[in-house]
Amino acid sequence: MISELLQNPLLWRGREQAHANPGLATGYPDLDRHLPGGGWPQQALTEILIEHYGIGELQLLMPALARLSAEEVDTHAEPGWIAWVAPPFQPYPPALQQWNMNLARMLIVRPKADDEILWSAEQALSSGTCAAVLLWPEKLDDQASRRLQLAAEKGHSWAIAFRPLAASAEPSAAALRIEMRSDRQGTHLNILKSRGGRPAVIRSLF
Repeated sequence: MISELLQNPLLWRGREQAHANPGLATGYPDLDRHLPGGGWPQQALTEILIEHYGIGELQLLMPALARLSAEEVDTHAEPGWIAWVAPPFQPYPPALQQWNMNLARMLIVRPKADDEILWSAEQALSSGTCAAVLLWPEKLDDQASRRLQLAAEKGHSWAIAFRPLAASAEPSAAALRIEMRSDRQGTHLNILKSRGGRPAVIRSLF
């Protein structure tokens, strides 16, 4: 019975679907091996859950973001924008240049209220002109995460939300949720949720 069901062409299987859509290479082979499609899920929401800012969360993303800042998007003759919505710090240009980030394609948005953070991110994602949108929301409930996911799909963009570790207990529509910790041995990742993939722990990524 099960074998016959699995042969049905109308059956949707998440793992096969995920592998059919190539991911965006992270720049870290150990991480790519654990992600369906071999990289960051594109046109989707990724959540990075951290203890505190500055433990390497930007280093984790920089290889992919630098590549996106140099590539043309589908409907434009120049690279897409990399939008930073409500960053808790001032991005440091020399450090970004060391990662080969195209600073001319960076946008920094500083909304006044938390609901404006989500609105700004949603508008940027759905615009079709942003290759990636990074956001630091004070809170992100399940409904808001679904809106971000839909906006990312609509605009063919990549959404990255940075959240505290405590948010791991909350529901989310994100395609990928990664818990990030750092100690003397290095930076460790715990893949909590991966659409089409499995949970995994990666020790000492960098």
